Amino acid sequence: MRFFAADLGERKRATASSLKYKREDRWANHFKSQYEYLSKIFDFQGKGINVTIGGNIPPGLGLGITAAINLASATALRALFGLSIKNDELAELACKAQSNFLDKSVPIFDYLAGASLGSRSLSLIDLRSPPRRRAVQFLEDEWNLVLTDSKVPRVSTEAELKQRNDDCRKCLAHMSPRSNKTLRDIKLADLDELMGTLPESMRRRCIHVVEETARVLEAEDALARQDAASFGRILNKSHGSLRNHYEISCPEVDWLVKRSLEVDGVLCSRMTGPGFGGCIASVMKKSALEEYKKRLDEYERIFGFKAGIFETGINGGFHLL
Repeated sequence: MRFFAADLGERKRATASSLKYKREDRWANHFKSQYEYLSKIFDFQGKGINVTIGGNIPPGLGLGITAAINLASATALRALFGLSIKNDELAELACKAQSNFLDKSVPIFDYLAGASLGSRSLSLIDLRSPPRRRAVQFLEDEWNLVLTDSKVPRVSTEAELKQRNDDCRKCLAHMSPRSNKTLRDIKLADLDELMGTLPESMRRRCIHVVEETARVLEAEDALARQDAASFGRILNKSHGSLRNHYEISCPEVDWLVKRSLEVDGVLCSRMTGPGFGGCIASVMKKSALEEYKKRLDEYERIFGFKAGIFETGINGGFHLL
């Protein structure tokens, strides 16, 4: 197998009979993981494959580039070897392939999100076993999704996010020590009763999860009614909770969110990704984009980072070109 990363100008090689993880192979490991796993399940073997990988998803911003490369690789193999697999099944297999290859748990939601159910549709994903997904139609064509990269230097978020997960588990164990409940089964009133019995920061983490679960369903309802105003308010509240309760935002991201909402035609903005930097996602009218870009000059003067803008489309998920 010969690999070429068009964006990086890098080349790698591997043999189909010995597809092991190699740190130096970096991006090529994704295709290797898919070939190694799918070839065992469907019993196929290629004599030789030339693979070119390229794309426009910026890395390191929590935008799902790893899942995208793996899904693209699995989709190419499905077509090349004539595999009869539906998109949802392929997404699950692609996630398992990556998990087995790396010998660690890999979240499935980015993979399921890639198996979109139609043009301008979002996916509502329920990970309570077994994972389920349903389509939610996005707003009318006048609304665009724009991503803004804060360019805040990347830092490891693993320890901070693990601490928040641990806080939520401890809080849940305190409330339901002998129950199989999760935080989605808990009501805000239950958390109010914990005031003074647990660290306030721990309780705030749980408040975010409980309220965010409700917001997801409220957002689905707003989109079903094509109620743009309600949808916008829900996403703005979501960012406020990520900032105040879950505490994974940062001053630069908060500034971008606040200033974006001052532009006429911007419906809502919210941080995305693992937090502590990264991107914000804004829903805005096409006519608002140029005015919004002007605001970013002030951002650079204040923080010293030149923000990057990515205009995105809401398309039909992974497919052959």
